[in-house]
Amino acid sequence: MTINEQIVELRVATCMSRKEFSEHFGIPLRTLEDWEANRRTPPNYLPRLLCYQWKYEILIKEKDVKKKSSNRNVNIVVDTNGNKIVIIHDTIIRNKQNINWSEVEQYIKQYIGEMYTIADDGEKIYIGKDLPDEYSNSRYTAKLKGALAKTKANASQAIPELIEISTNGTYSENFESKHSIDAKYGWYRYDSRFALAIYNNDGEIDKYNYFKVRMIIRCDADGKKYLYDIINIKKEPSTPLG
Repeated sequence: MTINEQIVELRVATCMSRKEFSEHFGIPLRTLEDWEANRRTPPNYLPRLLCYQWKYEILIKEKDVKKKSSNRNVNIVVDTNGNKIVIIHDTIIRNKQNINWSEVEQYIKQYIGEMYTIADDGEKIYIGKDLPDEYSNSRYTAKLKGALAKTKANASQAIPELIEISTNGTYSENFESKHSIDAKYGWYRYDSRFALAIYNNDGEIDKYNYFKVRMIIRCDADGKKYLYDIINIKKEPSTPLG
């Protein structure tokens, strides 16, 4: 494999466009284009250097993800029907009234830049900068009252796991001009499920309420899929856990 081909292979492996790759590694875009078109040849050491940097960044990112996950009391279990469900053991918001969605928005910002894989079909779902605002201030969120509003606010803790266990993916084209870029290649919808802890007057977990939700995912002009919102939160009968 030539030096130029190694550069192309590395860029493809990072899932970055030429523009993103050039900005990320500080390489002039025209220079990168010349390398990939075999008009110029980079130094022999460069592919190894870029690969080392990329692997190091992934390692640091994985450590950050583990650190964030350790602060969330969330896990995935399987019920007696063999279906996965996310269990949220803590409620960061317990008051049904006057939910501070700005705090929820700030909480979700920790996920920006992360990528999670749907186990059912292997699709990679990214978290973009638009999610915190959309999740907290969408038209769907604005309509929520009382317990359902509190439920969505607390479900923000389990965004990675809700993506991971999503099933029954469907696709539809985008017909809205305002989403001509951020959903240029359409919309995907998946089902997911979670259980949220309910506390008694003594501050102890009394039971869990079970919910099913619809995950809304947009396919951006960059070809990547991004979580857009979580909607259609509906309480469902509890199912014995396996």
